[in-house]
Amino acid sequence: MKPKHLIVIGGGASGVFCAVNAAAMSPGLQVTVLEKTHRLLSKVEVSGGGRCNVTHHSNDIDEMSACYPRGRHFVRKAFHQFFITDTIAWFGERGVPIISEADGRMFPSTNTSSTIIRCLLSEAERHAVRFRLRSEVSGIQVASTGFRVLLTDGSELVADFIFIACGGLQKSAASEWIAATGHEIVPSAPSLFTFNLPGHPIVRLMGVSVPETSIRIEGMKFRSEGPVLITHWGLSGPGILKLSAFAARELQTAGYKFRVIIDWLPSLSREEMHAHIRLQRADRGGQVVHARSLFGFPTRLWQFLLEVVGVTPDCRWADLPSSRQSALVELLKGHMFEVSGKTTFKEEFVTAGGVSTRQVDPSSMQSRLVDGLYFGGELLDVDGITGGYNFQHAWTSGWVAARHISGRV
Repeated sequence: MKPKHLIVIGGGASGVFCAVNAAAMSPGLQVTVLEKTHRLLSKVEVSGGGRCNVTHHSNDIDEMSACYPRGRHFVRKAFHQFFITDTIAWFGERGVPIISEADGRMFPSTNTSSTIIRCLLSEAERHAVRFRLRSEVSGIQVASTGFRVLLTDGSELVADFIFIACGGLQKSAASEWIAATGHEIVPSAPSLFTFNLPGHPIVRLMGVSVPETSIRIEGMKFRSEGPVLITHWGLSGPGILKLSAFAARELQTAGYKFRVIIDWLPSLSREEMHAHIRLQRADRGGQVVHARSLFGFPTRLWQFLLEVVGVTPDCRWADLPSSRQSALVELLKGHMFEVSGKTTFKEEFVTAGGVSTRQVDPSSMQSRLVDGLYFGGELLDVDGITGGYNFQHAWTSGWVAARHISGRV
């Protein structure tokens, strides 16, 4: 009998993971990966500053699923089949230990993404996975026995199964031929972006970060907590990126013009701050307020906030007017910024939107409309916050599809 043929469209994390696992599970299965560019696993290569943030440390599926602004119920069901522990074990069994950092992000012990890439490509070679680069798909047709895959160069391939994992569909021609299969495409919206503050003086403090903040968007329900980094264009850091992910669609509707309010010290109440300042007055009355920051604040940010509320550089604690003290406390608990625009967060950029999860079975990643057609990775309307969540979805969706396909060979 002629061997069954799986065509994977997309040479990223989810596509390659599906390919190598399907080939390993079913040695008689022919597996071909089509990648429209000249490089495989390009996002894996640059992720995490070239270290590859493989996944995020968590032992709780519900806790992990809550970190996906879109698709949390979908990934929760899929995670019961292939979770973080499975990802760690998979790479570990192939000589790639995965280690956790204090913030929960997980990386290969070598701290380089090339380790992950070599592991995946080695598995592909071991199981005879074929790669065709610079092979862009222009359409797929359902045939009496399987599929015909049409390429932009005019050639065709025949497949029994197709796994589509060609990434986000923003400005992508793939959205047209995928929609032509009858699947709903949820419109794209950028996620994981930073907030631009054009002309704001705080950008002079680029490089300054505060490890614990609470952030909210005025007039919206969205809040987040986490580190904030001041950049030369505005505000970034995990707290900002998380907020951008959960509010992605609403901020797109707002044209990326909105107000964000930062509580620089969420662990302290206003009353506790006032009490701490009164101690400074009593114990260090002769010292200049600008000279030494309170609350563990970065000195440059502390001095900037003092300037905002009108505390002069020569003001001593004993001479600090009560009105300035109150203004400082209010600023620390609710610093408002006018945001105008966004900036893509380098390699972590993802899109909300994609193939509707209502039309895909999370237990198999197979289409509910077309037998033998599977979807995975960022192509689906699933996206997580920064920190390894999107890669975990990629590994999970690729493995789940591979297992289901292998059961049909």
